[in-house]
Amino acid sequence: MQLNPHLNFNGECEEALKFYEQCLDGKITLMLPYEGSPVADHVPAAWGNKVLHSELSIGDDRLTGADVPPEQYQKPQGFSVTLDIKDPADAERIFHALAEGGAVHLTLQETFWALRFGMLVDRFGIPWMINCGKAT
Repeated sequence: MQLNPHLNFNGECEEALKFYEQCLDGKITLMLPYEGSPVADHVPAAWGNKVLHSELSIGDDRLTGADVPPEQYQKPQGFSVTLDIKDPADAERIFHALAEGGAVHLTLQETFWALRFGMLVDRFGIPWMINCGKAT
């Protein structure tokens, strides 16, 4: 079994996944538009090029996402995507990249459990926690 987060976007899925691909050193493996799909008539006509389903591989992990029709979209709340990162320099780089244009809720810093821990909401409205644990 594998647990993979799926993120819903308000028309910005392709832009977000390309941004995450760059920030997280991942690889987009699927970007399926509504146009030409069996559900194309369930979204506004202007949404044909929006993303029905996408997949981003990051090592052995996978992040999926989609553009949700405007009348069904809800702002993300009640969760965070957590990245456990081994190298403090990588944690710093990724935190600052994700924070660009977003909102930092807890500055990346040392805590009693981590060399670096921080919380932010990126420019796409997705909440993230960056954790670089201490050796046990």
